[in-house]
Amino acid sequence: MIIRTDEIADLPMADGGVMRIHLFRPAVAGRFPGVLFFSEIYQVTDPIRRLAAMIAGQGYVVGVPEVYHDYEPAGTVLHYDQAGTDRGNLLKVTKPVAAFDADARAGLAFLAGHEACTGKLATMGVCLGGHLAFRAALDPRVAAAACFYATDIHSGTLGAGKADDSLARMAELKAQTMFVWGRQDPHVPFAGREAIRARLEKVGASYEWHEVNAQHAFLRDEGPRYDPALFLQAMGWTLSLFQRALYGAA
Repeated sequence: MIIRTDEIADLPMADGGVMRIHLFRPAVAGRFPGVLFFSEIYQVTDPIRRLAAMIAGQGYVVGVPEVYHDYEPAGTVLHYDQAGTDRGNLLKVTKPVAAFDADARAGLAFLAGHEACTGKLATMGVCLGGHLAFRAALDPRVAAAACFYATDIHSGTLGAGKADDSLARMAELKAQTMFVWGRQDPHVPFAGREAIRARLEKVGASYEWHEVNAQHAFLRDEGPRYDPALFLQAMGWTLSLFQRALYGAA
């Protein structure tokens, strides 16, 4: 399916600023489910754009917000180098969790009201975005969430003060949720993954769980961690989840 990748929307936020969302959607008439896709700490990089475009081409309206719009000018992309990593990690624990949550609500409302969207919604994210996709899926409007190597859930260290409540709030989760982890990922060790899964079991969440022999950021198609075979496998899991939850088919 041919897609459009040239649209942006600058959403007014309560603090007087704007949050830019990059939109990827089928270039044909019709309405499609929406996917709010949260990036890693580097914002909307070329690999993130390519991943969003791939999902959109399967019949989805994909919106990618700039997660650090409160601190960086619209359009800012952090580089995959030490300076970009340091800046992204600093902002991850500078921005309040409540501000991340407000972004999610605004992004979901934007997608639900878009002329090309059916109003059915899912979330997706990688790294920091995996955690944000989980938190966004606590919203009852969200039917499914695909969370890839989500950082900080097990440690409760997202946001200002490094004291998020994501594990505690898992009891609120109603969306069909998928977690995908790399066993060689130092950011989420075995004990951390076990803590997350134990909590999901305790609250009776509807979830699927995949662990693969890969490093952190194995979906990113730049750099030495990329695993093309696992990328295809993981996209199959993702699209199957979205098809079930948003199109109502197995």
